[in-house]
Amino acid sequence: MITISFANNKGGSGKSTSCSNLAAALSYMGRRVLLIDGDMQMNLTLSFFGEDEVLGFAAEEENLFTALSAGEDLRHRIRSTADPNIDIIASTYAMSGIESRLTALREPGKALARGLRGIKREAAYDYVLIDAPPTLGLWVKNILTASDRVIIPAEASPWGLFGLANLLDFIENSGTASARPELLGVLVTKVDERKNYYRQTMETLKGLETLPVFRTVIHVDSAVEWAQDNSTTVVSYRRSSRSAREYLDFAKEVEEKCR
Repeated sequence: MITISFANNKGGSGKSTSCSNLAAALSYMGRRVLLIDGDMQMNLTLSFFGEDEVLGFAAEEENLFTALSAGEDLRHRIRSTADPNIDIIASTYAMSGIESRLTALREPGKALARGLRGIKREAAYDYVLIDAPPTLGLWVKNILTASDRVIIPAEASPWGLFGLANLLDFIENSGTASARPELLGVLVTKVDERKNYYRQTMETLKGLETLPVFRTVIHVDSAVEWAQDNSTTVVSYRRSSRSAREYLDFAKEVEEKCR
């Protein structure tokens, strides 16, 4: 089982969209995936359930925040989705207060890793994908500490790479040399090749010779928004669309890098 987190301290990078669609693409390839929604915005959860259901998860306290606050085994919070190969641990708006809860726990920087131990022992999944919030702090450190690999989605825009150096430093200092996650690569998202921003983004990334960058890029595609409006992924909603094909290529590249 490989645990991969999606992290970027800049909002609007396409983290949740890329995380959910990687899961759908891996599922299409026959892989079993567990998703963990670590963001109070709940966009990853909304990619698989309607708004009323998601709000219900929060009201019923059947979510990640409740489990972490109590130091519970996360196996008890897993939910099935409509895709038989994808399960999820849902988020809630209460995740905005998770850092204050973590400080009351033993080894607060390892709370998520402890909660995942039972899931790792059972090895029922090929991948665990974690959507981190657009911040840097104790909770994101938890996510990185629990991860084997990390992917950084970056928007092809004038400010798309803003703060990237801080994020890379944070990842580098998230754990010991033997425990910190491997940077799998930067995934360039929201690409519009008619604009100079894309070329500028790629030139900047190429200039950072030691930084791995995925060959696959994700273009702007209205099919993504239609899928989100229907509480699903674009890979499931319209597999023939450009972005769905790109996410399938991305999944193949992830598997290559994880071998």
